[in-house]
Amino acid sequence: MNVPKDLRYSEEHEWVKVENDTVRIGITDFAQDELGDIVFVELPEVGDEIEADEPFGSVESVKTVSELYAPISGKVVSVNEDLEDSPEFVNESPYEKAWMIVVEPSNASDVDKLLSPEDYEKVINEED
Repeated sequence: MNVPKDLRYSEEHEWVKVENDTVRIGITDFAQDELGDIVFVELPEVGDEIEADEPFGSVESVKTVSELYAPISGKVVSVNEDLEDSPEFVNESPYEKAWMIVVEPSNASDVDKLLSPEDYEKVINEED
């Protein structure tokens, strides 16, 4: 399972990459693998506010529909429109092409509360 060392993680299997004053959010390699082939991604609009631990969208696979849970609170400043036409990017490239949203955090220190790569690896090893 691919767990990049430069990211932070939520227990709901979202990843967070800090980029100056914003954070980029997507789902992990583990999550896409568990879901199977992704056929549809529903994301918020630019300008929407998201709340930590609350749903901000969903991904639909051939097996199920799964909610996406916000790892932090903030304002959506960018949405990956490519996923509308190419939801398969989530399976092919969960950390590069399939980022989902970019958020301006309400509180930048929220990122520090997320899991380190090592702690996230423990979570997925317990679930396997």
